[in-house]
Formats: sequence, structure tokens, C-alpha cells
Amino acid sequence: MTAFCDLHHVPYRICGKIVLATDKEEMPRLHALYQRGLANGLTDLQMLGPEEIREREPHAAGVAAVYVPQEGIVDFHKVAQALVQEITLRGGVVRCSSRVERLKQSVRWQIISETGEDEADFLINCAGLHSDRVSRLAGNHDRTQIVPFRGEYYRLRPERDYLVRNLIYPVPDPKFPFLGVHFTRQIDGCVEAGPNAVLAFAREGYRYADINLKDLIESLTYGGFWRFLLRYPSICWDEFYRSCRKELFCHSLQRLVPEIQVDDLGPGGAGVRAQALSPSGELLQDFYFIRQPHALHVVNAPSPAATASLAIADEIIDRMKDAFNP
Repeated sequence: MTAFCDLHHVPYRICGKIVLATDKEEMPRLHALYQRGLANGLTDLQMLGPEEIREREPHAAGVAAVYVPQEGIVDFHKVAQALVQEITLRGGVVRCSSRVERLKQSVRWQIISETGEDEADFLINCAGLHSDRVSRLAGNHDRTQIVPFRGEYYRLRPERDYLVRNLIYPVPDPKFPFLGVHFTRQIDGCVEAGPNAVLAFAREGYRYADINLKDLIESLTYGGFWRFLLRYPSICWDEFYRSCRKELFCHSLQRLVPEIQVDDLGPGGAGVRAQALSPSGELLQDFYFIRQPHALHVVNAPSPAATASLAIADEIIDRMKDAFNP
């Protein structure tokens, strides 16, 4: 990704990230995370004590942390623009707002969308929030379903941006389905705080007022969703309650940066996570591919799928080659 950004003059910055343990109970998970990073080939990882934490993030509070120097930030809007430019220059076509309505396979794939018909020798479905639907249009009967979770963010007031230098993350807990709130400095210098995770009432529901009855009914009638709720009732309630109470959201942030106050949090944006959920109620935490003759469906692409997009493309190409050369 950094080479791509250099080639296309997309602004980015390799700033590093700390993963912060706020109490001793988190230490075993922090050490496990450190060892996993080493096993996956990350170099120059560092275990930090309290004093070293303050050297990198003076306003963060923790008993220990892992410093990941390879982490960075990028203007992904400009990355997407550069990708479109590359596709166009190589003879491809990018069509927006073009919902796929039917897929038919004979000798070749026929793709019928709102803007016309196309044919293809090989179909790759990376439809994000609608990837499961496109997969079913292609004839698959996999029962995994996308359940949309909205993640809401606040932005620190500009005069308080100094509280966060770069990226501050909590130690993930495998017992919980969501990572938890964290701090991310953007390429324009502002700091985002969040996200939480609440059920979106539409697959593209970026606000509570965004309601799509078809999407909502589909989520509420999916057995995997109710099994998920039964497995994590208190966490789901806490996420919803925190969405309604700014003070609770702030309290979660104070575990990482104690000086944060409610008045420091201004309006931010929101994203919708295209989360694949199994019929048993498990959140799929890894990539999930479905193969069929001359087609590959990427039904789950967990965060950070955006910044890992070129690496994911390499994986898709390898799998496509395997499909043509079994």
C-alpha cells in the first residue's frame, strides 16, 4: 500500500500504534498479541512500560503496551480514486449505484444490473454489505448472512487533539465480539474516537433515522442474530446504551486517555460494518470465501480491509488461478 501511495502521490504517514493494557488482567492477552505479531513477521515490535508509554503517548495511561511501528494512516478516499484511475487506464469500467439484479451462468456469466447487462468468464463478488445477497443470486445456499453493525465516532475538539499523538488501541479480548473504542489520528490531523457497535436498521444505515424494512426484517428473522444476542446480551445492551449516552462513551475512552472529558467530544461520522454472522450466532472474525465454478465470493472482509485491499487482491488472484487450474 505504501508503494501504491508513493506511485500515485496519495498522502500517508507511518506513525506507529500502541496497544494499551490498562490493568494487569490484560497482560497475558497483551503478551499473546506480541508473540502473534512476531510469528506473523512484524519487525521491531516493542513491549513498553508506563514510562515508555508516556514517551510515545504522554496522555495515555496503562501498565504496559505493545508498540507497532509499521502502523500508519492514509487518505483512503484518494486511494479509492487512484484505484479507479488505474482500472480505467487498463480498460476496465467502474459503475456506481448499479445494483445487481440477476446472475445467470451458462458458458459465461451474465450479470444483469440496473444499468445494463455484462458478461464475464469469471465472477468475483466483493459486494461488502450485500456480498451474501450477490452470492445467493449466483446460486449459493450458504446460510451465512451479513448483519449490519453501525460504528459511531466522535471527533476531539481541535484544541484537544494534542491528547492523542497517533493511534491508541485497547487490548482485544477474544471473549467479546467487538474490539472496543480507540483513538485514531487522521491524515488531516484530526482525532477520531470510537467506534461503538449497534445494529443498523438498514444495510446502509449510517444514522438511527435510516431504516430499510427489508434489511431490518432480514436481520430480525435470522436465527444467527438471536443466538448472537443470547450469547452476548449484556455487551449488546451496553453498546446500545453507550450509543444513547455520550457520558458512557466518554467513560470508555477515559480508560485509555483519562484526561478526555465529555465536552472534548464533538460530532463525528459513522460507518457500517459488513459483518458476516453464522447460523450458530458466531461473528466471523476472518476472511470468508465461497468458491463455485468460475466464481469467487468474498463474503466477509474484516477490518482493516481498506488498507489491506491490495494484499486481499493478491489473495483473490491466487484463488482465481487455483479455480482455473485445480
